Amino acid sequence: MSFVRASFSARTVLANARRYSTASPPPAKSSGKLPLWLAGAASGAGLGAYIYNVTTAAPVKPKISDKSPLDPQNFVDFELKKVEEYNHNTAKYIFELPPNTASLLPIASCVVVKSASDASSPLLDSNGKPVIRPYTPISPSDLPGELTFIIKRYDQGNMSKYIHNLAIGDKLAIKGPIPKFEFKINQFDEVGMIAGGSGIAPMYQVLDFALKDPSNKTRFTLIFANVSEKDILLKEEFDALQKKFPKTFNLVYTVDKAEANWKGATGFVTKELIQQHIASPTLGEKTKVFICGPPGQVAALAGKKDGYKQGALSGVLKELGYAEDQVFKF
Repeated sequence: MSFVRASFSARTVLANARRYSTASPPPAKSSGKLPLWLAGAASGAGLGAYIYNVTTAAPVKPKISDKSPLDPQNFVDFELKKVEEYNHNTAKYIFELPPNTASLLPIASCVVVKSASDASSPLLDSNGKPVIRPYTPISPSDLPGELTFIIKRYDQGNMSKYIHNLAIGDKLAIKGPIPKFEFKINQFDEVGMIAGGSGIAPMYQVLDFALKDPSNKTRFTLIFANVSEKDILLKEEFDALQKKFPKTFNLVYTVDKAEANWKGATGFVTKELIQQHIASPTLGEKTKVFICGPPGQVAALAGKKDGYKQGALSGVLKELGYAEDQVFKF
């Protein structure tokens, strides 16, 4: 390499490298000595190592306020930032949070939503009162600037239809967090999860949090029931988690309507499917079963909820010998 070419290449790389450095540039040196130094260094490992260390430095994460923009006592309006279509009846709705803030939602918790305070056509019930519904965000609690929900549109679901009709820039009133279950890393040896349809959101919230914690030793098993394969929400995310954490995450899909190439389980969640995959109740306090899904599924497997209360345990899980303190209904 010629002297001129070596000098120009080294100066270009160093200039680009300095863009990633927060330190002030060094004082200018004599133009007569700098090309000689750069040319010599370029022929050895010194300059390459310097450039490598500077350009591969981890990006500085933005500082996040320790105060959540959410309010557990009052509704706050948040603007819809983006909509990502997921399948034929489901989409991800991403709401914008103030700069340098994150939701800071505890695991596991949800929020409640209603139409915004300035909505031109607020969603009201037959008595003229605001319709309020709970939803569980799927975005990490420390993600700055965004709060994401995955919402399935139901023909009889007034709130789901209302949200699906929101346009970018529209607002939704959100209040929270509403604590559901105080989950702690390594609190249990085994956690079984049974979910149906959009009831997957709280399961994903827990799994994304726990599996990515390097200290996690709990083994999770998720049985996820849907009408068909195309109805499986967050399938790509769950498949990726299973591939990355095969020792601590077991994933079981079951569908009512299987295509010819379907290789998973079929039909409803049965006693046999639970016995095959979920940890035995004989483990006592070392095991927990979470369940969330359509009311009919929850009632059949664990008994009806009593409003916001858990309600008595019944159904398949009780028949299998699980105790009330081993089961939690989201």
